[in-house]
Amino acid sequence: MKITKAHAERHVLAVTVDNEPGILAKITGLFTARGYNIDSLTVADITEDHAISRITIVTNGPPEVIDQIHAQLERLVPVHKVTDLSEAGPHVERELALVKVAGTGEKRVEALRLADIFRARPVDTTTESFIFEITGPPDKVDSFIALMRELGLVEVGRTGIVGMMRGPEGV
Repeated sequence: MKITKAHAERHVLAVTVDNEPGILAKITGLFTARGYNIDSLTVADITEDHAISRITIVTNGPPEVIDQIHAQLERLVPVHKVTDLSEAGPHVERELALVKVAGTGEKRVEALRLADIFRARPVDTTTESFIFEITGPPDKVDSFIALMRELGLVEVGRTGIVGMMRGPEGV
């Protein structure tokens, strides 16, 4: 008998929940208790009265595991809706990162040149360092960070991924 390992797929889940104390702990506890990994997690309230929040979760797993995560999230009482953006159709994903780079001379000039190519914006500048703000798809942010490593990367702060379906309909 041959055991085959199922192919893990990356999925972006948009979860609409009541904005109440402990909801994030319930959701992360669901993942932890079952041994699922969260690659990225972002949360923000989305209504004027602060009653509803949207949680965007990026996770990996074979299709059976993703289906199980989806079903278990929908069973939580404060959860209104779970949408797997990866399966629902065309969607947009973005991430924001602050990237601190230290350097002088040619490395400083090269960091500025690459930032311009990636449309990263300097938000803080000293004579010895920059902090760049970059937004875009996660692979663009990853590429920019990889290039800055060679030029004096000091620190990175990332927001995590947010996603939204394309077109006039909401999730």
